[in-house]
Amino acid sequence: MRAQIDSERCQGHGRCYDLAPDLFGDDDEGYGTVLGDGVVPEGREPDARLAASNCPERAIDLLEEG
Repeated sequence: MRAQIDSERCQGHGRCYDLAPDLFGDDDEGYGTVLGDGVVPEGREPDARLAASNCPERAIDLLEEG
């Protein structure tokens, strides 16, 4: 699974990095960012889904790989 944040939709609520701080962070203006290369480590998929489902703007996309 790979996570990405649509910067056009993100409004900086911060729920992603509050719920999954090892997967998501914030930039200098408080908008969400994906940490690393966006690959969600095995076993962390539930946390990525929780963060995505709690985003009020639905700015987090989770892409299933292969």
